[in-house]
Amino acid sequence: MSGIEGYNENIFEDFKKNDEDGEDFWYGRDLQGILQYTKWSNFTQVIAKAKTACENSGNNAFDHFADVGKMIELGKGGERKVDDIKLTRYACYLIVQNADPRKEIVALGQTYFAIQTRKQELQGSFGQLDENKKRLAIRNELVEHNKRLVEVAKKAGVETSRDYAVFQNNGYKGLYGGLVAKDIHYRKGLKKNHKILDHMGSTELAANLFRATQTEEKLCRDNIIGKASANKTHYQVGVKVRKTIEELDGTMPENLPTPEKSIQQLEKLEL
Repeated sequence: MSGIEGYNENIFEDFKKNDEDGEDFWYGRDLQGILQYTKWSNFTQVIAKAKTACENSGNNAFDHFADVGKMIELGKGGERKVDDIKLTRYACYLIVQNADPRKEIVALGQTYFAIQTRKQELQGSFGQLDENKKRLAIRNELVEHNKRLVEVAKKAGVETSRDYAVFQNNGYKGLYGGLVAKDIHYRKGLKKNHKILDHMGSTELAANLFRATQTEEKLCRDNIIGKASANKTHYQVGVKVRKTIEELDGTMPENLPTPEKSIQQLEKLEL
């Protein structure tokens, strides 16, 4: 694969396999080709980094990276067995996070596996919640991630409250097609003391949660230093999330309806 013109995240879906338990997995050799690594030896170095990240996050690498043999066809009808590796969705996510960031296909992979891994995490009991409970769950999670984002941004050079307001607006501008917090506040028809995150539905909150978590991760992973660079990073992540919504034929966040009840009103109902 020499280029990715016309590619989108579906290229990763096309190579997905299912095991006997119905679980999704990918072969390392297939992922190597998609990510445009010509040599298996170079790609195994990326896999090694991903395994380390897996262990450091408290997971057992053997549960996500399984060595397997694979037969490949040779000329004149012959076959040869080569080493391969069976990868879970989480393993693929860690691999694209450690792959060459200069490749556009790697950026596509980071978006695809981040979103799909997040969906997998939200399956089960979360999927059975009604809209109000989903809003409360995501909003609470967003509060925690925003705290972490403040800490990471501060290390990058976003120090004062004004700096952080500018930093946040860059994220909103990317995700909301140029709108800043004040614009979003106005579109929602909110009062001056209302917080926009408390007046979002679960879909809009989820988009903002993804924006926050991916910005936090990218600031750390790429060791971003300086306010200007941090602001640019937040904006670029917002743009990428917006592009993904567009590719999935989703509704842009600024066009999503504003719920009748705020998060505070829902919390009172829960008491």
